[in-house]
Amino acid sequence: MISLESRVYTLPSQAVRTPKDNSTVYARVGKRLFDLLVLVLVTALVLIWLVPLIALAIILDSPGPVFFAQLRTGRNGRPFRCLKFRSTTYHPTPGFRSNEPEVTSVGRFLRATGLDELPNFFNVLIGDMSIVGPRPHTLQYDAQYWTTPGYRDRHSVRPGITGLIQTRVSPAATPGLIQMPHLLRYDRWYVQRYSLGLDFKICWWTIADRLKAVR
Repeated sequence: MISLESRVYTLPSQAVRTPKDNSTVYARVGKRLFDLLVLVLVTALVLIWLVPLIALAIILDSPGPVFFAQLRTGRNGRPFRCLKFRSTTYHPTPGFRSNEPEVTSVGRFLRATGLDELPNFFNVLIGDMSIVGPRPHTLQYDAQYWTTPGYRDRHSVRPGITGLIQTRVSPAATPGLIQMPHLLRYDRWYVQRYSLGLDFKICWWTIADRLKAVR
């Protein structure tokens, strides 16, 4: 079993069952309603004032756009544009560059606190993402593992802003286990068992982790 109450990771030796039955009420309508409710609350309490402040900080810190869009793999393998706050220097000229973009001072803070992912809430609004679910990977990353047994199961639900891996797996605690086969088992575990209660728990764990990060 995966322990959800602590960061002790004992896993089954084999992957569990097929994806969750989408005929359940929560799978069909409840999860989307949960997403929209959380989105309204977060917008009213946080996004309405924090997004303009972060946008201003990015503009003052370095020239370039406020947002960054990257193609990620969504539900059923469909690509979508995942929005983030720009955290690196901006190079408007396409083509070969000898140096990779550098992380800006504001971008370093945004990455450390996870605030660079706040624009993901717009993806939730338009239905590309969910509040909770497996994190979306780049198309190139997914292409590497697409034929891995069970890998496509993680794409049977909308990708999430936060998920089981982000809240229950600590890289510092398990440096040798942060590999795709191990992490895939967490995503498949969630896909099998997601519910209103589990999504609430993951949201709470995410808030607690973010508060620790800004201390």
